[in-house]
Amino acid sequence: MNSVLRIPLNTSPEQLGRLQALQVAFARVCNALAPTVQQTRVWNRVALHHLMYRSLRDQFPEMGSQMVCNAIYSVSRTCRLVLQHPDSPFHLARLTGKPLPLLRFTDHCPVYFDRHTLSVKAGQLSMYTLDGRIRFALALSPDNEKKFNTEKLREIVLSSRAQGGFELSFLFSDGQADDAPDAAIPSSAEVPEYVMVEETP
Repeated sequence: MNSVLRIPLNTSPEQLGRLQALQVAFARVCNALAPTVQQTRVWNRVALHHLMYRSLRDQFPEMGSQMVCNAIYSVSRTCRLVLQHPDSPFHLARLTGKPLPLLRFTDHCPVYFDRHTLSVKAGQLSMYTLDGRIRFALALSPDNEKKFNTEKLREIVLSSRAQGGFELSFLFSDGQADDAPDAAIPSSAEVPEYVMVEETP
């Protein structure tokens, strides 16, 4: 069974600026990758990594290797939602004979982290930014602290909050859930608000 823990971040103005800069840079990497998906019809995460990782690292050296990997994951994940969800208006079956649409990630797209770019230890959260790591005090309840010690952490996502600022979402699995690659894909068929879909005539 999957569960999500959401933690609002209490940022200083300087920290907020650094996270916003990272979010914009992350979107740029995703948008550099999206035309390749459209042209090659490849969005499998591993295949996309082999196809584009080196050129993305050369194009965006400031991002670091692991964040480029996370951007590849983001594009792969979003394509699975937009192009493969059975209820999506852009499902492959509805595009027969047509080119794939081009996905455009906005500057407010989620940023994906992993254990190399974000860590939680001894009540402190440490996360990557373009200008080095920033740290936050993290007060977890005993139940939530137990999640980090006993459950599988499947995704870490930094998202903009409607009221301003950011929050982190941690998606956990207790080990009993299906570990298929699409297990973390939302059930909703709506195109995410952080993506614009441009159809090719």
